Formats: sequence, structure tokens, C-alpha cells
Amino acid sequence: MKRKCDQCNRPATVHEVEIIKGKKVEKHLCDDHAKEEGITLKDAYTPINELLTNFVKTHSGAATQQDMVCDNCGQTFAQFRDNSLLGCPRCYAAFEELLGQLLERAHEGGTHHLGKVPSRSGTGERRQEQLLRLRRRLSDAVTAEDYELAAKLRDDLTHFEDGADDDSTDD
Repeated sequence: MKRKCDQCNRPATVHEVEIIKGKKVEKHLCDDHAKEEGITLKDAYTPINELLTNFVKTHSGAATQQDMVCDNCGQTFAQFRDNSLLGCPRCYAAFEELLGQLLERAHEGGTHHLGKVPSRSGTGERRQEQLLRLRRRLSDAVTAEDYELAAKLRDDLTHFEDGADDDSTDD
């Protein structure tokens, strides 16, 4: 059943429902009377993906993310999202939380480097590489059910992690 405008006999094209003081108030208006009441109409329907995007942005705090600005260069987080480039080194600190979330998502939750380390990088990285190699060997030994080797590797790993692996102290 088509409704008629509450103020004239033309067909109602705007239907508004409000809850005022616990009571449901319905308005059925034609285009002209809707404009008089300050209800604006879009010329076309909004696509569902746009509605969902706006809804998610509104309820996820994305609007506040867009307002974030680097104090040093003035770049906004919205500008970073558009061109994928940061304006200066201080942008990393200004957008730290949001960048961390992006990196975690891009690296499937990984937040620490577990890859290869260049040999020219120094002893700290070599130590990390040795730790990773020991852990890998321990994992392989457990998988192969070689529990004697696994126990030895576990002890070596504990000894190594405690810092007692330093050959310079054995002189």
C-alpha cells in the first residue's frame, strides 16, 4: 500500500521513523515537504559497499586516524594511506601505532625479524643467527624424535642464551 504525504495528497517518497521520548513517530512526506522540513535527499541510491565502508570507518575510529598529523613535516595519516609514502623519519613515531597494525597485517602477525642477517652487520646479529640455528636444530631433533640430541641442544641453547658462550672469557 502506497502512503500519501502527511501534509498533502501526493505520494510519499520519504519515510522517516524516530523514537521520541520512547514513542515511535512516523513521517511520510513528498519530496517538497521533506525539503521544507530539512530532510535532504540524494539524487541516486548509495551503493552498499559505500554504506558499509562509511559504517566501518565511523565505528572503527578511522575518522580519528585520518586526523593524525606528523608534528615535524605536517603530513597526515590520510596522505600516507593515499600515496604510501611517509614525509620524514619522525612520521614513524607519529603514526607508530597505526603503522604497527599495518605491518602486522602485511606480515601475517609477525612483528620481529626472523630472516637472514648480513654477515657485515656485526656480532649481535651473528649471535642471533646462531640462536636461530640452534633453535632450528632443536626443533628438527624433536620432530625426528631424537630426544638425546634434543636434550643436549636444549642445554646448549640455555647455556648460549645465558651468555656463557663468550669465548673471550675462557682465555
